[in-house]
Amino acid sequence: MNQRNVSLFLLFLIPLVALGQRKDVEGMRYLDENRRPVQRKQILIPNVGEFQVLKCDFHMHTVFSDGLVWPTIRNQEVWEEGLDAFAITDHIEYTPFKSDVNVNPNRAYELVREAAAKNNLVLLKGNELTRNTPPGHFNAIFNGDASDYVVSRDNDLDKESLKKAADQNAFIFWNHPGWKPNIEGSYEWLPLIEYLYQHKMLHGIEVINGFGFHLKALDWCVDKGLTVMGSTDMHNLVAYQYDFSRDYIHRSMTLVMAKERTPESIREALEAGRTVAWASKILAGKEENVRALFEACVQLMPVHYTEVKTNGDKTNYYELRNNSDLYFELDVYEGNSTKRIVLYPRSTQQVTASAKVNTLSAEVVSTYVRSDKHLTVNFLLK
Repeated sequence: MNQRNVSLFLLFLIPLVALGQRKDVEGMRYLDENRRPVQRKQILIPNVGEFQVLKCDFHMHTVFSDGLVWPTIRNQEVWEEGLDAFAITDHIEYTPFKSDVNVNPNRAYELVREAAAKNNLVLLKGNELTRNTPPGHFNAIFNGDASDYVVSRDNDLDKESLKKAADQNAFIFWNHPGWKPNIEGSYEWLPLIEYLYQHKMLHGIEVINGFGFHLKALDWCVDKGLTVMGSTDMHNLVAYQYDFSRDYIHRSMTLVMAKERTPESIREALEAGRTVAWASKILAGKEENVRALFEACVQLMPVHYTEVKTNGDKTNYYELRNNSDLYFELDVYEGNSTKRIVLYPRSTQQVTASAKVNTLSAEVVSTYVRSDKHLTVNFLLK
């Protein structure tokens, strides 16, 4: 750190130290007890085998496109809300504040890069390619210099627009395909989408966008081997949009199962499709990923008590533990036991079952592995 940066750092630090230590002076009283405490939320999700589960949001905006905040606010929100990685993806073709801000598609990333490093956050370069609907919008992350990307939204330039990012080896995903369902072709697998898919220029689809769950997009990801993505597409303050005063509410995000907490490992995991989209109580993804996540979080303990009825029938008592901050609702459909089980974050529920059965089978109705299918699980009773 050079002398100038050290001086700037001290100028920033000294008021904070003084604030924590300052005392009332004559004629003045400080009401610091009314300040909101600054703290980082801890989101607990255990490892899935050899993989860490990273909390990521790869779709958000700032004043450098049509967002309402400065880039550093995005970094602050991500840190406080307990995420591990993020990308600011300002629009290329849509910049309504260009009369007020010197628009530069790379500038948000440049402004927040150092702050993210100081907060131990993984920041990825990103931009949104805002084509007309249809075909709609696409996010490019891990892209390079976006200063010469296509600005015109002419549909004749759609391929060229995407090719700019593809030539930089960007990871490209189709954003909120169902966001304008009343426009013909807006929620269809169009020839352009097929072209991008066949030429390996489309790598994922945003199945969950903010408060929208694009169910048909989940089926496309499953059937075509594309990566399931979830994000906020945030323009305003996150806390202004999400009601954090309620239990189990948090920003929508992508859970990435990565070998390490690095950009390289995140890229490898995205390309391998090891993701689950998470929106408060809902988990959506390919069955193998949702199952692996569930099995890492939920544990059925051995029988701890047996009740003998007057007719000689026996009922065993078990504990079902949720060792995560995820939320699971289960409907037991086979096993002569408790029928509905709600596993709140970091909680344990008591489960009873007839001593005559060896297995409980349940549908985890808070998960989706297809648009019309929930994860089913079997518990071996011991």
